[in-house]
Amino acid sequence: MKARLRVISAGPGTTIQDSGRSGYLRYGVTVAGPMDIRSHATANMAVGSERGAAALEVSLGGIILMVDGAPVTLGIIGDGFTVSHDGTPVPSMVRLRLKPGETLSIRPGSRGAWCYVAPQGKIDLPTVLGSLSTHTRSHMGGLQGRALQAGDIILLRMKTSGGAGETEAIDAPWLERPGNIIRVLAGPQDDYFSEDQISAFEACAWTLSANSDRMAYRLEGLQLVHSRGFNIVSDGVAFGAIQVPGDGYPIILMADRQPTGGYPKIANVIGADLGKLAQMRPDEDLRFKFVSVEAAVEALREQQQVLTKRPLTKPIIRTTFTSEFLLERNLISGFTS
Repeated sequence: MKARLRVISAGPGTTIQDSGRSGYLRYGVTVAGPMDIRSHATANMAVGSERGAAALEVSLGGIILMVDGAPVTLGIIGDGFTVSHDGTPVPSMVRLRLKPGETLSIRPGSRGAWCYVAPQGKIDLPTVLGSLSTHTRSHMGGLQGRALQAGDIILLRMKTSGGAGETEAIDAPWLERPGNIIRVLAGPQDDYFSEDQISAFEACAWTLSANSDRMAYRLEGLQLVHSRGFNIVSDGVAFGAIQVPGDGYPIILMADRQPTGGYPKIANVIGADLGKLAQMRPDEDLRFKFVSVEAAVEALREQQQVLTKRPLTKPIIRTTFTSEFLLERNLISGFTS
């Protein structure tokens, strides 16, 4: 059964993302995928879809959608965003059903940088290298390889004509992200910095620059000094790699990162904290804390225990995360493909 989501308005940077374009980094093709993997997966879980299914990733510019054709059930995960259903405010983490002619409005609220809207069923677009993920710099995937804009129509292939009819809040405690401490693993080129510079990196209160996007989050604060120059033989970079270019101001590589980089990497954000970092807004402050590989793995194990014991409770959803999801997509910190 066909249904349509009509884009009434969309701020810059709102795209279609699935779990990413894996297996092509060796050929110079960026993975893309969601900025906040866990929130994206939770939105899909809310409507009974696979964790990595395609969904809308909404930026701080917000979006207004209207449904045409058949009714559509949507899972929305945007903790801190302002969400309304046909003009009526609803929770920022919610499952709801839009009837033809009804609208969904998502605007930035008190916190958070990315909101996810997952339809029940599938987004009916052709895949590129096995993925629907949008990478705007290469004009690949999604809808014509670009961000969504007013007038766009997103076709959906619905599972059935039925579905949940009530608006139901989603309880997802695993998405809580208290504090501003981001844990990191040292290296792999931390030897390009003296001990006092590494200590200063950890002690500094950094500010997320407004000059940040899906490719990289830039930091303002202390100007770090290299002890062995700032050029290396280009090597692979992972989600969360922290490069320090010649100007001394760190750059954290994000979902749309380039496959390789030629600046020393002082550290890498651990997988358990990637979503927390992604949801920070420009001008927010953050600090780094070095941890061991063992601590990074344990952080994931703790998340796994919470996720498997505490399912979504408000809606009629009784599904849980698995270790397979927790370990995929470089969640510990690594480079694959």
